[in-house]
Amino acid sequence: MNIVLAIAALAVSIYAARGFYKAGSFKSKADKETLLGAGMGWVAKVPFGLVKLIAWLEILGAIGVVVAPIGAYVTGFAWSQAVGIAAGAGLALTMVVAFIMHAARGEAKYTWKMNLGLFAGAAVATVLQALVTLPLF
Repeated sequence: MNIVLAIAALAVSIYAARGFYKAGSFKSKADKETLLGAGMGWVAKVPFGLVKLIAWLEILGAIGVVVAPIGAYVTGFAWSQAVGIAAGAGLALTMVVAFIMHAARGEAKYTWKMNLGLFAGAAVATVLQALVTLPLF
């Protein structure tokens, strides 16, 4: 394993996890009116249980994208690295769906920077973690 690549993967994973954890934590704790007041108009059109599910998936993905690679580095369990890759891919897919939803609602001009930043963080973390697991170096 290339230690420099592993450190870069972990650093980008922490960056992505921070954003997703903050977003998921806010959605999981807030009520519908608070979320609507924060500019999340999409909450009015979807069941509130789905909003809570998205919040908890973001939190779990944020934890998985950081803790799983650390577990692989410390314990040597190779399967743990695959969990981190899956978590990063899931978070990136979440942002693709979020962008599509915001574009359909005409909100993309306000949210594209946040969506792109979180997508890029999750996608780069996934690719770097995958490169660490492949025996290329």
